[in-house]
Amino acid sequence: MEEFIAQLDLNQYLPTALDWATNLLLAFAILIIGIWLAGKVNKAIIKISNRHVQLDDTLFKFFGSVAKYTILAFVGIAVLNRFGVQTASIIALLGAAGLAVGLALQGTLSNLAAGVMLLIFRPYKVDDFIETGDQFGKVAEIDMFTTILQTFDNQRIIIPNSDIWGNKIVNHSHHEIRGVDMRFGIAYDENIDAARAVINKVLDAHPHILNDPKPFVEVETLNNSSVDFLVRPFCHGEHYFDILYSVPEQIKKALDDANIEIPFPHRKVILVNENK
Repeated sequence: MEEFIAQLDLNQYLPTALDWATNLLLAFAILIIGIWLAGKVNKAIIKISNRHVQLDDTLFKFFGSVAKYTILAFVGIAVLNRFGVQTASIIALLGAAGLAVGLALQGTLSNLAAGVMLLIFRPYKVDDFIETGDQFGKVAEIDMFTTILQTFDNQRIIIPNSDIWGNKIVNHSHHEIRGVDMRFGIAYDENIDAARAVINKVLDAHPHILNDPKPFVEVETLNNSSVDFLVRPFCHGEHYFDILYSVPEQIKKALDDANIEIPFPHRKVILVNENK
C-alpha cells in the first residue's frame, strides 16, 4: 500500500518537475542565444562605421548599444514568460516608467536628439574651429549630449548639443583655403592707387598669403572722414589667425612710411556769436 502511494505521488509530481526542467533549459538556451545575438548585432552595427570613413564612430556605437539592450530586454521578457510570469503588465509598467522618465529628462533627450543630428549631418568635426552663439573655439570632443570647445586662452567650454543645433554654426575650418577680411581707411586727400600699391606690397611679402587666388584690394566705402579699403588676402586655413593678427600692423607701418594718412574721426564745431 505504501509503495502504491509513493508511486502515485511520483506520478503526480513528475510531470511538473519535467515542465520546470524543460522551461529552465529553454530559458537558459534563450538567454545564451539572446546574449550572443545582441553582441553580434552590436558588433555588426559598429563595423558599418569602420568600413566607411565618413560615418561617425560615436553615433554607430550608440546605435549598437541601443540595438543590443533592446534585444536583451526582449530576451528578459521571453525568459520570464517561460516561467509563467505575466509579462504584459511588466511591459505596461515599463512603458509608463519610460514615459515618466522621458518627461522628466526631456531637456536631456533634446540634447541626445541634437547630438544624433550633429553626428549624422556633421557640420563640424574634431579639431575644427567653429563659432556658435557667442562661443568660439576649437572642437575638442563631440559626444551624444555635448560638444566641448577649447578656446585660445585655453578654457574648456562644454555646450549642450541642443544649443548648438538650434543656433547658427560657422565652421571656419570647412574649406582648405580661407579669405581674411580686413578694412583700412585713408584720408580723402591721399592717392588711392598709391595706397593700394603699398597694401599689395605688404601682402606680396607675407610668406603665408597665396598668390592664387589673388588678394582682393578695392575701395569698399566712401566714409564720413575716410576712403575705406576692403582687403581680402587668401591663405591655408591653419594660417588664418596669423594673417588676421599680423597684417594690420604691417599695413599700418607701411602706410606711415609712405606718408599716407590714416584718418581718425573728426568733429567740426561751429560757434555762432548771436550778439553781433
